[in-house]
Amino acid sequence: MFRCRILHCRHLRVPGHDGQLRWCAMLPRFSTRRCFLTLLCVTALLFIVVNLVAHQEDGANSPTNPKTKRAHLFESIILGPFESWTQSTTSTVADVEVTETTTLAKEPLPWYMAKGKRLPKPAKISLSGRRIAKLFPGEDRGADRIENQLMFYPPEPIEPGQVKKILMFNGLTSWGLKAGRETFAECPINTCSLSANRVDAEDADAILFKDHLVHPGIQRPAKQVWILYLLECPYHTAHVKYNDLVNWTATYRSDSDIVAPYEKWVYHDAAVTEFQGPLRDFAANKTDKVAWFVSNCGARNGRLQYAQELQKHIQVDIYGACGKHKCPRSLAEKCFELLDKKYKFYLAFENSNCKDYITEKFFVNGLGRNILPIVMGARPEDYAKSAPKHSYIHVDDFASPKQLAEYLHKLDKDDDLYNAYFKWKGTGEFINTHFFCRLCALLHDDYPVKSYRDINEWWRGAGTCTTSSWRTLRD
Repeated sequence: MFRCRILHCRHLRVPGHDGQLRWCAMLPRFSTRRCFLTLLCVTALLFIVVNLVAHQEDGANSPTNPKTKRAHLFESIILGPFESWTQSTTSTVADVEVTETTTLAKEPLPWYMAKGKRLPKPAKISLSGRRIAKLFPGEDRGADRIENQLMFYPPEPIEPGQVKKILMFNGLTSWGLKAGRETFAECPINTCSLSANRVDAEDADAILFKDHLVHPGIQRPAKQVWILYLLECPYHTAHVKYNDLVNWTATYRSDSDIVAPYEKWVYHDAAVTEFQGPLRDFAANKTDKVAWFVSNCGARNGRLQYAQELQKHIQVDIYGACGKHKCPRSLAEKCFELLDKKYKFYLAFENSNCKDYITEKFFVNGLGRNILPIVMGARPEDYAKSAPKHSYIHVDDFASPKQLAEYLHKLDKDDDLYNAYFKWKGTGEFINTHFFCRLCALLHDDYPVKSYRDINEWWRGAGTCTTSSWRTLRD
């Protein structure tokens, strides 16, 4: 039995020195040495547990095969002119020489970047037995998880014969792919195979439906995944006739299971969002204000009307069927060179205002040129997540076209203020998101079985798109 060295009482109350009765705590008597040893053991145990958890989290999304060429033709088409950005040793992305010395990352870049060498490692498992890597929407809400998926490798080794079969239900032609394993040859996980033969439906690990879903006429086997791939916005895609059939979605939306954006920007170092060296003067020799190349004059978001109102307050040259200026498609590249040499601003207006809907109009025609894009389409917060910091102007940041024009005039007169919008150039790159590499990796995960109860509600429900501005909805 321990005894208390401080106070030992035989009764519940004892008189104090001032004559008043005081309670005496009937405490056990502890040895100082024993207390010290106990505290030391508890501290050591906590230290071990904390470091074990930290070690698991550090390796959760780290990459097992070397980086190579593009996974397939379809991705290259989407990537467009940005492919050269991620392949050359010296890039002229922003008319800034970007060499290896400009990369300030503390560790090697991941395999999917231009000079990436860091490869996927087997995913770590938490103390509760769950993988730590966040791969699906419910595991990391608000994030696209693209980099997590690119760096995912299953915890257990993949057996050579463990090939996952993917049935391309609408054929391979529109993807520009071939049947077999060629598409995955250069992926970190290459144990997958494509098929366009619907006879394979029951044996497939996944069935991929592009643009629309037609029931394959089979009872879905356990763990088989039906995936709906949509590239266009809800206004231009067909309704799905069936509920509880789609397991995974693959769209540009950040809450899709496999996010397939038009482009994906990644910094070389998340802590460095501005180029550290001298930049060229992007305002030099530019004499004209705003340009826009457009052929669809009936977009339901009223973009043409907005541009025409903007014209009342600043020069806006509209090329194509909707304006007075002409530029034949056969000379498209020369026409777009005007954006580098002549104009300061470009209207990167989408044809629809829908959540996360940001296309090549912004990435290629805007950020791909030495011009400052003015955007309309997705919500302001969507652009903030998808674009380099301080690289564009959103129309919803202004109460009217007139107010926007006043700000553009201010930028036109202040070269330093204008050039501040180009400091992102040289700090990162637009990556190939390797859709099929990620799909193959996820099929080797112990993924949760789920389905969309009402896929139409998820895809085109209230608040997904608007025919007015997002600013109007908020006001």
